[in-house]
This record gives sequence, C-alpha cells and structure tokens, in this order.
Amino acid sequence: MQRYSCIIVEDEPLAAEVLSDYIQQVPFLLLKGICNDAIYAMETLQENNIDLIFLDIHLPKLKGLPFIRSLKNPPQIIITTAYQEYALQGYEYNVVDYLLKPIEFSRFLMAVNKLKPHHTPPQETAAVTSERPYLFFNVSKKKVKIYLDEILYIESLKEYISITTKEKTILTKFPLGQIEELLARNNFLRIHRSFIVAKDKVDAFTATDIEINNKVLPIGRSYKELVMSLLSPPMRDL
Repeated sequence: MQRYSCIIVEDEPLAAEVLSDYIQQVPFLLLKGICNDAIYAMETLQENNIDLIFLDIHLPKLKGLPFIRSLKNPPQIIITTAYQEYALQGYEYNVVDYLLKPIEFSRFLMAVNKLKPHHTPPQETAAVTSERPYLFFNVSKKKVKIYLDEILYIESLKEYISITTKEKTILTKFPLGQIEELLARNNFLRIHRSFIVAKDKVDAFTATDIEINNKVLPIGRSYKELVMSLLSPPMRDL
C-alpha cells in the first residue's frame, strides 16, 4: 500500500480539524502539517516531501488558486471550499478533486481514492506493504478499526451498513455504493444490491445464494453472471 504525505492549507480551525480527523481514519494518508495560510504552506513544501495538499481557496495573504500557480512542481491537490463557482477554474489546474464544505467523510474517501500512484523507494515499499489494510468507522461516537482481511460481508440497511467479521458486527452510517468503490481493489465482490462479500471467505455457493460462516446471503439477478464468473474456476480438459 502506497502512503501519501499530506498537508492541510486552511485558515478555519474547525474545517482543518474535520480534515485532520478524516485523514487519520485513512491508512494510506500521513498528515505532515496544518498551515493557516499559503505562505506557511510554501515553507512546509520546501522543508518536506509532500505528495498531497488539501487546499482551501479563500486564504489570507495569498488565495488558493494563485498559490497553485506559484508552484513549479506542485504535488497532487484536492480543493476544499464552500464556493462552488470556482470548480471549473480549479479543474483547469488539474486538481484531483473539488470538495464542497461541509464535507462528508464518504465524499472525502471518494476524493482520496482518485490519487495517482507515485514512485516509492523499494525499501519503503517493503515496510509499508507488510501492514494490514484497515479503515476506521464511526460507531457510537467512537472510531472503530476494522481490518479489511477480517471482513466476512457487508449489508446495506438504508443509510447505514453493517460490517460483519468473525468476532463482531458493527453498524455505521455509510452508503453501500461508496464502500463498494473503496473496497473494489481488494478482495470484495458485490453480489446483491444489499450485500458485498469477501471472496476468500465464501464457504459455498449456488446460482441463487452464497454461504459465509453459516450465513446464507442471496445473489441478485443482475449480479448473478458476474458472481458466477468470478467464483467458478474455469474447467480444464482432463
């Protein structure tokens, strides 16, 4: 897993706090600093190897877009602002995404999952890939860590999802479609409009359902062809 060192350039303390909290919940982001103006951000960029900037547009001293123009080799940038009218102009600077405040965590995750891979020295890669991928989820005012390789299945319950492992089930407010997008590169498969399963945790399956840890989950009609193709090994001639 590649990690991205990042800074927040934001003059509103509450907005900076929200972004900092979100960053701490994403295992591949590493917060290097919070800058309350673009001048301070320039100094931070000179002193640190930064891969990503979360950038507000309306800043004191130097505004966000002129700040981008001043950078010779800018890192990846995600704009965070309350002003929608700058969106088109922001994308002209090849930003990764344009987030409108107040920013939902699910929308934040969609943005950071658009980050382009960067070159990582071999020795650093070895250290990072040894870590088990995980995510933090909001559960009753707490941040609960869930390791991705422990998830058995995820069920949609309207605006909430339940995430089941062998040890526990948690309930958190999160759209199923967005968690599907977040997990798409890993070991997970959407089998129904209400269910995502870990492929390596499937104990048995038929054309209509899947069994995981003694739990039978339905396969939706529109998902059947894809599920069968991914779970059924190709037959070889004897």
